[in-house]
Amino acid sequence: MSARAVQTPNRSAYRAAGVGILLATGLIGVLLALVIGGGAAPLLLQDPGPFVRWATPIVKLVMNIAAAAMLGSLVLALFALRSEEKSFDTALNTASAGAAVFTVTAGISGFFTFMAAFNPQLSAEREFGEQLGRFLLQLPLGQSWLITTIMGSVITVLAFAWRTWTPTLITAILAAASFLPLATQGHSGELAGHNIAVNSILLHTIGAAVWLGGLLLVVILRDRSGVGTARLVSRYSSLAIAAFAVVAISGLARSIVSFGDISQLWTPYGTILLAKVVLLVGMGLLGAWYRLRLIPRLEGAGAARWFWMLVLCEVALMGLASGAAAALARTPPPTGEEAAFVQTPAENLTRSPLPPEFTIDRWFTAWDIDVLWLVAAGFGLFLYLAGVRRLRLRGDRWPIHRTAFWVLGMLMLLWVTGGPINAYQEYLFSVHMLGHMMLSMAIPLLLVSGAPVTLALRAIHKRDDGTRGGREWIMWAVHSPFSKVVTHPFVAAGIFILSLWAFYFTDLVRWSMFEHLGHEWMVAHFLISGYLFVLSLIGADPVPYRLPYPGRLITLIAIMAMHAFFGVAIMMQEGLMVADWFGSMGRTWGPSPMEDQYIGGGIAWSIGEIPTLILAITVAIQWSRSDTKLQKRRDRHADRTGEAELEEYNEKLAALAERDLRQAQREAR
Repeated sequence: MSARAVQTPNRSAYRAAGVGILLATGLIGVLLALVIGGGAAPLLLQDPGPFVRWATPIVKLVMNIAAAAMLGSLVLALFALRSEEKSFDTALNTASAGAAVFTVTAGISGFFTFMAAFNPQLSAEREFGEQLGRFLLQLPLGQSWLITTIMGSVITVLAFAWRTWTPTLITAILAAASFLPLATQGHSGELAGHNIAVNSILLHTIGAAVWLGGLLLVVILRDRSGVGTARLVSRYSSLAIAAFAVVAISGLARSIVSFGDISQLWTPYGTILLAKVVLLVGMGLLGAWYRLRLIPRLEGAGAARWFWMLVLCEVALMGLASGAAAALARTPPPTGEEAAFVQTPAENLTRSPLPPEFTIDRWFTAWDIDVLWLVAAGFGLFLYLAGVRRLRLRGDRWPIHRTAFWVLGMLMLLWVTGGPINAYQEYLFSVHMLGHMMLSMAIPLLLVSGAPVTLALRAIHKRDDGTRGGREWIMWAVHSPFSKVVTHPFVAAGIFILSLWAFYFTDLVRWSMFEHLGHEWMVAHFLISGYLFVLSLIGADPVPYRLPYPGRLITLIAIMAMHAFFGVAIMMQEGLMVADWFGSMGRTWGPSPMEDQYIGGGIAWSIGEIPTLILAITVAIQWSRSDTKLQKRRDRHADRTGEAELEEYNEKLAALAERDLRQAQREAR
């Protein structure tokens, strides 16, 4: 019998042991947490029965594990494996199987949620079907479950059918997006800190899915990855570190919303949460130990055996944490629930009390952290500074002013999305407009000046094994057909100015006020559209095409005129924009809604033009420097050739003059 035949059962047994340990510990964790937290206790009103109470978190546990297998396998395949190899196909098969289980369990969870919320009499009658249909099609909670189930089925098909780089990337993006409806469920939608709760749960579930799903794929592939066990585990470890940071930060933010004071940690909800923290720290320590000690020696038999034992321990801890998380979603937090009465108009609209008057001191003391952009800015700062450090360690230089621009831009992004502007933009249209101007003009000007793509291409190591790391994905993005279209100067300028008008003169602005997803879309859209526009004019990063300097100035002047006209159009509005929001806030301080809207238009017309003016000056300076460099090149060429071109030109002129003289003499005869 061959060695391969002997090893195969061991591999299969190992994979089965890993999945079995995960499910067993997950079940233990969810049952213990339900007993401790009372998440399956009988309800005082409309109790759905013990089966629904106990089965709902168990099904949710299986759904979470399946979602992790779906997303984590796709992410690790894109980052660590070679396309068109058996290991890549195995990863996509794992993702497809996870998505299939995710779809089924999401449907079951949605049904159990319906039974728990309305406690209908289960029957095959038409009335029951109509009730279920109204729940799924008309109520937000039911719509969320329905969308999740449909997205899971789509991902199941795509992961099975698509086996190349770009389609797999699209599938991974859809898999991550499928977590969004889940983030709005449970208690997150009822908390006073709704925005923090939703973003925290979204980041927490995505980070945990990448972490757990990637580890599951490592267990399934083991030593059949095609790139070597050490490389596979090292690349997974890099993803796991990032996921650990996201899970820790989002978990901390979610805890702040859930607890009023430290004493509430000793409630049943707090006990489960503390257990999750202990498990998280344990998994982090295990990961750090095998990354520093065992991965470099993984090819050795002894180290490999210890490593896989630690992996199984980490799988067990993840199972316990997943079970606790599923039960925690069914356990009411000790604080943060909104009262069903005595709510002000501002609380009805924003789910938060009306803040105090926006005085000068509030510019320095008001904070409303958006954890999504906190994480984005944190990673942006860390990765950029790590790239600069790597260049310096190998003796290369990076301009200090580019680092300063990037750091300042990221800090400004954090201030706009988590400082006084974010705290008051829901209540004052003028503050909202100021934040918009900074997101679309000031911050992109700083970030583009930091040249992050150039830094990344210089700092990230190039891979030579056919896989795609950070550098390879950046190169793909820069040279993709989509990038060539959106970075074209005319397209970037069109997106920048037309989206401004379309946003404020359609229902998009209303969507961004009433819906959390709309607000996050607004921030991302205006930040990206501004970045593309500035990049097409002054960026040092590579783009397929840039206009000559005269064309850039003409484009910029046209944009400035249309931008100023937009501000004037806002100021001349006779009616209140989004009147059922800004006019219904019940604000007793500050300018009236119409006066505030007029101020907002003035900000767009005046203050909003300042970054554009700086951009125009920058283009003019770059034009001047370009002419100076061109003249210097010509002078150096003349020095090298000994004025040969000038002498040749003079000789040509002399020959023409002599020909004209002879012609004149012939005509005179």
